[in-house]
Formats: sequence, structure tokens, C-alpha cells
Amino acid sequence: MATTRLHGYYRSSTTYRTRIAMNLKGLPFEAIDVRLDLGAHRQADFLAENPMGAVPVVEIDGMKLLQSPAILDYLEETYPEPLLLPSDVRQRQRVRELSALIACDIHPINNLRVLKHLGATYGANQEQIAQWNRHWMSIGFDGFQTLLEETPRQSGYCVGEQITLAEVYLLPQVYNARRFDLDLSAYPLIEEIEAHCLTLSAFKDAHPDRFKPVD
Repeated sequence: MATTRLHGYYRSSTTYRTRIAMNLKGLPFEAIDVRLDLGAHRQADFLAENPMGAVPVVEIDGMKLLQSPAILDYLEETYPEPLLLPSDVRQRQRVRELSALIACDIHPINNLRVLKHLGATYGANQEQIAQWNRHWMSIGFDGFQTLLEETPRQSGYCVGEQITLAEVYLLPQVYNARRFDLDLSAYPLIEEIEAHCLTLSAFKDAHPDRFKPVD
């Protein structure tokens, strides 16, 4: 089998979620560091791989895949065990809703390029940028927590009693929330799910601390 390569940055949430999904699917991969902090994503050689200058980029099955939602869809369709989208249509829809809340309503506003633009264009300092992050993450987590309260679920899971794409999307966002000192005490169900996931090897082995570059 050809080597699967994951081009990403250690604490990029899109890269992190891709690592989790690959681990859950039992797909070994070679992690290739793209130093966003050093501007590697803006260099011509990387732009030739992804014209948006974003991570992750995945080389798998003789293909090059861009955009983490599309990558996760490919993994689910091509490597269906274990299923990360439940077979029950109602559960599957709730998983998609929760995943999209992270991918569409929280992550884009807190993306590195947005944060850098706040500083470069509007003069926001580090604390103001952190406040921006906390503001938008808290709004998103308010909605996520409410949906969890309405969802039939076993303790430690977002939906039902199995790991789904919802946890794959959630854990990297919780990691970011902790980085920016968001008080998570208002989100006990999110903390409960985080604690459970971090006992599982697929999540532990994908953690950014294991991929931090050595300067």
C-alpha cells in the first residue's frame, strides 16, 4: 500500500481532526510539517499543492485531497470501518449538524489568517485577539451544548453511543478554546465528551503535543 501523507501543522484544528479520523479508521500516515508560523503555506511549492495556501493536504490512494470536510467524507466513503456517521438517519443528521456548527460557525472566524488580519489591519494586540476568539467560541459552544442537551446520547458521546464525526470536529476546537483560556465550566457536556475522548488512543495519538515541531 502506498504511503499516506498528511501535510499539516501540529495545532491546526483541520489537521488535528484529520489525524483523529485517520487514527479511528486505522490508517497509518506520514505527517509532513507545514510551518504556518514561518509562512511555509505561502511559499510557491506549497501553493502548487493547494492554491488556497491552507492545510491539510492529504496524499492517499494516488490522489491529492484538499479541505478537511471533503477529506473526512472520502475517508468515510472509502474506509467505512468504523462508521463515523451513524446508520440511523436521525442520528446521522444530528452528527452533521454538530460537525457543521464547528466547521462553519466557529472555525472560520478563528482561523489563523483571520487572527493575523485582525492584528495587521486593525492593530489588535494579542489579548484583543484572544478576546475575539473567546467571544466567537463561546457563542458556538453555547449552541453546541444546547444541541447536546436535546440529543439522545450516552455519557461521553455527542450522539448515541458511538464515536462519530461530531467528536472528531469537537476535540480540536476544545483544544483551541483551552489555548485561548475560554472558561469551559459553562459547558459540562462538552468537557465530559472531551474527557472520554482523551482516554481513547485514536484521540491521544492525534494530540498536537505529539506533533509539535522541534525548532
